[in-house]
Amino acid sequence: MSRTEGLSAAITRLLNRFHARLSARARPATGFVSSPEPRSTGRFARGRQLCAGNLLFAGHLIEAPGAMIWDLSAPDPAWDAEIHGFRWLDDLAAVGDMHARALAQDWLWGWIDRFGAGHGEGWLPEAAGQRLIRCIHHALFVLRGTDGARSDLFFQSLARQTIFLARRWKASPPGLPRFEALTGLLYAGLALEGMAEHVAPALRALARECDAQIDAQGGIPTRNPEELLEVFTLLTWVQAALEASDREPDPALTGAIARIAPTLRALRHADGGLARFQGGGKGIDGRLDQALAASGVRRKPADGLAMGYARLGFARTTVIIDAAPPPRGKASADAHASTLAFELTSGRRPLVVSCGAGTVFGEDWRRAGRATPSHSTLCLDGYSSARLAEPTMVGGMPREYLEEAPEDVPVQITPSGDGLCFEGGHDGYRRTHGLTHARKLELSQDGRTLIGEDLLTTLTDPDKRLFDRRMDHAQLSGLPWQLRFHLHPDVDAALDMGGYAVSMALKSGEIWVFRAEQGPQLTLEPSVYLEKGRLRPRASKQVVLSGRAMEYASRIRWSLAKAQETAIAVRDLVETRAEDETP
Repeated sequence: MSRTEGLSAAITRLLNRFHARLSARARPATGFVSSPEPRSTGRFARGRQLCAGNLLFAGHLIEAPGAMIWDLSAPDPAWDAEIHGFRWLDDLAAVGDMHARALAQDWLWGWIDRFGAGHGEGWLPEAAGQRLIRCIHHALFVLRGTDGARSDLFFQSLARQTIFLARRWKASPPGLPRFEALTGLLYAGLALEGMAEHVAPALRALARECDAQIDAQGGIPTRNPEELLEVFTLLTWVQAALEASDREPDPALTGAIARIAPTLRALRHADGGLARFQGGGKGIDGRLDQALAASGVRRKPADGLAMGYARLGFARTTVIIDAAPPPRGKASADAHASTLAFELTSGRRPLVVSCGAGTVFGEDWRRAGRATPSHSTLCLDGYSSARLAEPTMVGGMPREYLEEAPEDVPVQITPSGDGLCFEGGHDGYRRTHGLTHARKLELSQDGRTLIGEDLLTTLTDPDKRLFDRRMDHAQLSGLPWQLRFHLHPDVDAALDMGGYAVSMALKSGEIWVFRAEQGPQLTLEPSVYLEKGRLRPRASKQVVLSGRAMEYASRIRWSLAKAQETAIAVRDLVETRAEDETP
């Protein structure tokens, strides 16, 4: 971290604390202009875990039944950041019984008692925005059964946080944090008595952010599909709140919603979940469909890439490919080295996946999830296609930007004789080994067969000389490569045909078979599936093809196809397993 960055962060923290304490002098709001409608939804199973005292935040599990969450020692700053955002209120409201309400009330007024006057680490603009959104959404849930004194404290706290946000929203990082801060400010201005003066400035600022952060194709700089969904959801909430108060949404707001909706449709798998790339998960069940319906936008995805992702889809089989360079600079703080990785979903069942973002399981898992071996693509000589830089402080936490990432990623999608064909390449290994990775994926029109071909090749004479130096260093034994296909935990996989194929059974009853041409070694190895809302990583498997690059060009051909005995149409009635409810 540079000295300048450290000084800037220190000044930002100092100003946040100053304005947080200054906001304590704000005149209190006395109530709501209108009854707020709850829109944010949480996870029922996670709410049950909180009620049982199993507190999982930022990758740390603390078992503390009946404990006041604010009195626990935070394992790291990420824990503080998560609990001060009040997302746990969504989960407790999803449970909705008396126990969950009592716990939510204890934690909420516990926060007001300890931090409401402007003290503590929770006074960040984005955290204040998150708190305001959830307190307003679930106000009826938490205020039920409270006396007048506690109700006054509640509204006084909301007023203080609104004043703080009005003064400090510009200090939030661009992207999702700033959208959260401005949405919270808008919500408070529309919902709270005496706060209407903040609506117009917040709406103008939000319009500027829409123009600056959401590009013409409906993408965002981080290329994180789940983050795009979160931004989209916030914008649809703002649009609905403005319309409910008889205000006209800004054209920049409605234009951003219209651009994002088709992009999210392109990033949606056949099971309704999002592609899990660049630090994003599949999203909360139902959140994507709910947001798309609320937007009122019916446009279909345009041809070509959507936020840098390619999509092949036929007959309830979807293949989504990361087909662009990874994010750069500050946008790459949580980015993954996943160029040319793909995911495949058949009907309601994911088959080939990425391991996912390990942020919720701690720093080691977060770093591991970002590496190329955690994605379904080729890894060369133990290198990732992009490397992690030295840590720098981002939002008060150490993060590593990506460096030496692929720059040239040519792509084309063309009709083939019996389906669609994706062809792409990247130069992520060119600086280090002189090799370019090219990938070809062809999905048949009946959705039953995916034929793949991966190529490692030198393109120029300097590439050949670098490759030769690498070969000399390896004593002419070749450069090792691995081609990985990570499988969803629900896939039952086993080596077949004497070790020359892998059979994969889905819970729907479908059987898929993986085959590769002779030469590379085929193995079935352990893997993990990193998923939000779980208490631990889930064990899974991965199909691995391995070999050595001995020449200037190495070609690997493989196929993934439904077994002949698998019916054309499968009625999938197998119940999807709920989230892990055991510590």
